Formats: sequence, structure tokens, C-alpha cells
Amino acid sequence: MAQMLIGGELVDSISNETYEVRNPATGDVVDSVPKGTAADVERAIDAAENAFKEWADSSPEDRGSALLNACELVKERSGEIAQLLTQEQGKTLFEANLEIHHLVHGLEFYAGLASKVRGSHVPLPAKGTYGMVIRQPIGVCGGIVPWNFPLTLMGTKVGPALAAGNSIIIKPASTTPLATLVCMEQIQKATYADGKKSLPKGTVNVVTGPGSVVGEELLSNPRVRRIAFTGSTEVGRHVMEVAGRQIKRVTLELGGSDPMIVMEDANVDLAIKMADVGRYFNCGQMCLGVKRLFLHESIADQFIDALAEILTKKTVGNGMEKGSRMGPLHMDYQRREIEEQVEDAKSRGARVVIGGERATGGDLDRGFYYLPTLLTDVPLDARVSREEVFGPALPIYRFKDLDEAIEIANSSEYGLGSSIWTRSLLYANKAIDKLQAGNVWVNSLHYGYDELPFGGVKASGIGREHGPEALDYYLETKGVVIANV
Repeated sequence: MAQMLIGGELVDSISNETYEVRNPATGDVVDSVPKGTAADVERAIDAAENAFKEWADSSPEDRGSALLNACELVKERSGEIAQLLTQEQGKTLFEANLEIHHLVHGLEFYAGLASKVRGSHVPLPAKGTYGMVIRQPIGVCGGIVPWNFPLTLMGTKVGPALAAGNSIIIKPASTTPLATLVCMEQIQKATYADGKKSLPKGTVNVVTGPGSVVGEELLSNPRVRRIAFTGSTEVGRHVMEVAGRQIKRVTLELGGSDPMIVMEDANVDLAIKMADVGRYFNCGQMCLGVKRLFLHESIADQFIDALAEILTKKTVGNGMEKGSRMGPLHMDYQRREIEEQVEDAKSRGARVVIGGERATGGDLDRGFYYLPTLLTDVPLDARVSREEVFGPALPIYRFKDLDEAIEIANSSEYGLGSSIWTRSLLYANKAIDKLQAGNVWVNSLHYGYDELPFGGVKASGIGREHGPEALDYYLETKGVVIANV
């Protein structure tokens, strides 16, 4: 049985209760983990506070060194971690290895930034007086991580938190704690100062269990000074409300319904390939995945036919098996949600080009499989147009000009990512200016680069992760006045 990580030790829950983690591809039990309680969170906060006293006093160079060593330690167990991730989440081994690579790259990025935090000198009007702006770590941080990319989204919180000198408690999704526990165990073992010092015990902690207990305690406990949440917009609203009572610093990276706009002058062959990856990677379970495809009427038919042909060859199966190109949905309720969204679109006049049903037969009947799906003639009042589609179904809309495409794209309550495919700088610049989204990709796949800020507008969230900008949310800014007397 797996254990939680608190104060540098692997421990059971105070209650001694556990729950099972199951493989969405087979229904088999992968392992059991502790069912954490509010008292376990208190233990983790105690450990994190004690670690913070030492870690906050470490040099920026030492913080960077520790993060670099953590990367090497994670890579040492990457094969084991990838298999655990595939078994608990459902994604293919290829996708799991890419996620580990993204995690390590992100930690390396913040290792380099640790020594780049700057303040400033400020001349003041009073004679013999000057000011300074200094930036200091916040304290104990809480990271609440979803199940779709549990490692990379854990890393976007742990990396900047540690680089800034904070300690952190991670609450993984109840269904995907296993790979996270191994990664965080390795990170806690990190050394610095040429291997002479170890990360203070409790610098990183993991408490497993239900969000209604573990998550709520992180949100409501006043000793947790900062919350980083990634998840659904519905839960994000609750996070903001509860954390707001404690005046915590909060960032929310929430849902999206990202538009992909393909103009008449686009490199259509490239756009087709990227639409496939952008929608069906990780079985379509991506906040920044392509959720709505807008095609100029002059290239729509060839685009749809070519994309449908690619999808007919996509092998759906257990992510642990060679040849599988798309694994199952993570939970049965998600598959039912996708089915209901597709049926709603069909009832309103949409046409299913390919897919639109479960993948069945043999071992597929044991998991939560659904065929890659394309929908055309989709009305704007259909659920797939209005809601986030968190699975392998893609609604397609034809348009006559860019203004029409942008107007429809912006009609969504979401505003996370977006893309335009064109050879025209005029088209590209208009999309960059007018699309209501936190990120715009031009002739590029929707991807969260560690080097760039990532986050949404409207119902897609508040604040930014990734990039140097993420450090701002893990540092307090203090104004100082110094007078010569």
C-alpha cells in the first residue's frame, strides 16, 4: 500500500482508513492509499511551517541547486513513474513519458529562475532617505492538482514555490495519487550545496484523500497562505469563495473551450495533424485542448475528410499495450457526460462524421472507452458549443470570414487558449488582438510552455502559472524606507 508524504516521512492516515485506486482501462485495483483527514493536513502544515523556517533562509543558488538535483532523482525512477501514471490515469505510456519530461523541464526552468528574483532601489523626496522594494517568500503553500495531468500540474506549483523559498502541501486528485507520491518522495530527497545539505523535511508534502476533507482544510486553514488550484470552473468558484474568507492568495487555472481557427490560406496539412493531436491527446482530457474547430468554408470539406481518415486509423486501447494511440476516459461519469453532450448535439441537428459511440469488444468492455468523434453542422445552442467538452469529441463550425469566426469563438464563457492557422500577418494580428483568451497560438499546437505565462480570462481562471510571472504569486512584495540619521 502507498503512503502519504508528511515531514519527510512516508506515513499512514491518522484514521488508518484507505481507499483503492483503480485502472480506468481495466477496472483493476492498482494500489490503495491513505484516506487523509483534516488532522493529517494539520500534521502536514506543522511540518511545512518548520521546514519553511530553514528553507526561506537558504540562498537562491541553493534553491536552484536543489531543484536541479530533484530533476535527476525523478528521472532515476521515470520508468516506474510512467507505468504508475498510465495505470492510474489511463493515458498511453508514450503520453505518460511526455508528461514526465514536461515536469522535469518545468523544475529545471524554475531552478534557473531561483537566483533571478530582483527587487529595486527607489529614490525618495525626503533628503537622506531612499526606498527599496524587496520580495520575500510567502510561507506554506497549498497546491490542489487534477487528474488529467497530475505530474505536470503538480510541477507548475512545486517549481515556483520552492524556487521562491516556500514550502508546499500537494493534494492530488483522489484517483491519481500514485505517480505524484513517487515524484514528491524523490523531490524531498533532493540535496544542495554540493550534496552537503538535504531539503528540510516537510518542504514538500502530499496528503491524499477526498477533496471535501483534505482540500477543504487546505482552503480554510489560516496557516496555509497561498492556494494554487487547477480544475473545473465549478469547483474553482468554491475554492475562491472559501479561500477568500482567509484572504489567501489564490490562482485558479480552470476549464476551457479553446477555439482553433483555420483560414483559407493556412497550411492545411499541418493544421489537420495538429487538430488531431490538439483534440485527441490524452483522450481529449485537456483544459487547453482544441475544443471547437472553426474552418473557413473554402477548405472545410477537405479538412474534415482528411481528419476523419486519420481518426479511423487511431487505435483505442489500454495505454500499457503497444500500438494504443488513445486510452480510455478517466472515469465512467465522464464517458456518460460525453455521450449526453453528443446526443444533445445530434438531437439539435448535428451530424456525426465519425465515432459518436463507445469503443467496445473484448478487453475494451472493461474500461471507459469512447471512439474519437467528429461533429459537423453543430448549432450554437448545443451543449458541445456552450460547455467544456472534456473528452474525444470535436464540434466543427464553418465560417465565411475571420470576424465571424472570432465573434462565435468569443461567445463562450471560457477564455483559456486559442489558435489561428494562417500565412497572413493581418489575420494573425487581428486574432491576437481580438480573441478573448489568456493564450493565443499562431500556426502552433496548443501547449503550455514553461517559459510563457499560462492562464485564462473570464470563467477560465485568475492568475498565471508558468513563466517568470508565476513567481510573482509565490512572493510577497515589501516596501522599505531607509533614512540616514
